[in-house]
Amino acid sequence: MRSAVRSPLHRAVSAVLLSAGLLLTGCSGSGTAVDEAGHDHSSGPAAVVAPEDQYAGLDLAEPYRRPTFTLTDTSGAEYDFRAATDGRPTLLFFGYTRCPDVCPTTMADVAVALRGLDADVAEQVQVVFVTTDPAFDTPDVLAEYLGRFDADLPVRFVGLTGSRDVVDQAQLSAGVPLAEDDGRLHSSLLLLYGSDDQAHVAFDAGNTARDIADDLEAVAGAA
Repeated sequence: MRSAVRSPLHRAVSAVLLSAGLLLTGCSGSGTAVDEAGHDHSSGPAAVVAPEDQYAGLDLAEPYRRPTFTLTDTSGAEYDFRAATDGRPTLLFFGYTRCPDVCPTTMADVAVALRGLDADVAEQVQVVFVTTDPAFDTPDVLAEYLGRFDADLPVRFVGLTGSRDVVDQAQLSAGVPLAEDDGRLHSSLLLLYGSDDQAHVAFDAGNTARDIADDLEAVAGAA
């Protein structure tokens, strides 16, 4: 069962921001549209499908391809995102552990969504959190942070860090704007990739845990 339809205002604002090249948000709750001509999003800027939405989240008229990048996980090992998640329902988010609101709210919503799914669906989903503040977010810091959200889930969240240059390339590969202000101004979108290795839907602060759960069921069920 899909959750309530988003308000026309939220839909309209999201369409403008997505078509401009995704959101950058400061972790104080406010967001601004940023158009980064250098983004490696081969399909071009995304837009929300209207009025016949397919998803509870933000429908992407032009899907985002599953990106290719390699960073360091919380065990200190290399993590090839494309190889590790290929063909698997995957939620990807860029943020940082000292974020006071957007990041913990997003991770909490994801955890609540996964807890509400049947076990066979939840076990298919991989959640990946890439830090935008690699100077502070070491593997140990990321592990402690993500453990606040995923401790009772069947699949633990993956936290990734690396050099600033490699983190920047990961954002470009995913098609999101580069974080600014030492990572504190970052994309607010949570991207959901399916078995076709494309993201047809994303979520922002206007979406709920129920929205995420609904679309995970739809995407994982189509796998």
